[in-house]
Amino acid sequence: MFEGFTQETVDFLWGIRFNNDRSWFEPRKEIYRSVLLEPMRALGTQIQDRLLERFPHCQMNLKVSRIYRDARRLFGRGPYKDHLWFSLFRWENESSGTHPVLWFELAPEHWSYGMGFWCPRSVVMEKHRARIDRDYKPLLKLHNRLAKQDEFMLDGAEYSRKKVSPHPKLTAWYNKKSLSVGHDESLSEVIYSPQLAQRLIDGFSFLMPYYEYFSTLWADPDPRISV
Repeated sequence: MFEGFTQETVDFLWGIRFNNDRSWFEPRKEIYRSVLLEPMRALGTQIQDRLLERFPHCQMNLKVSRIYRDARRLFGRGPYKDHLWFSLFRWENESSGTHPVLWFELAPEHWSYGMGFWCPRSVVMEKHRARIDRDYKPLLKLHNRLAKQDEFMLDGAEYSRKKVSPHPKLTAWYNKKSLSVGHDESLSEVIYSPQLAQRLIDGFSFLMPYYEYFSTLWADPDPRISV
């Protein structure tokens, strides 16, 4: 059961930020496991279980990120990440780029959570626009629902050349190369409390219709193929 992160958790993340090398990390590996990795795993597991209770059809996998950077992509940075996250998803690894994830991330100065559809395959985003062209009403309903609350907002990279959406309210959705519906917040007392789990469960429950909408895009017909 998740009991909350601690000041030690945040101090450890700041420690990596300013001491990103093996000589600092290796003697503190057990601290990393006890104050960061294990609480993150407990939080993810609790949310995974609760979402399954609320949405029995939605069996999700849990993945907690590695603290180690990919050695092929250091680009002058240290070998460790100064943030950690978990993701919940419903597909196998070989299908990455076709489905979104639910995520929570903790960094030294902020935390965030939401639904992310990062680095989707280009054909999937073509299917996204084709679905809007066929019938924009389902996404418009989701857009209007999002506009009525202040926890989450749409974000993501857009095409430099704007594409014309069939409905003006959906222009931002229509022009995304990747997208997320998320919340970002400076560190606050909630991360030190078991109540963080309930906050995430309620938020992910709100996001589930968005997750379902984008999870099904991969099965749409390929708009590049004429019938």
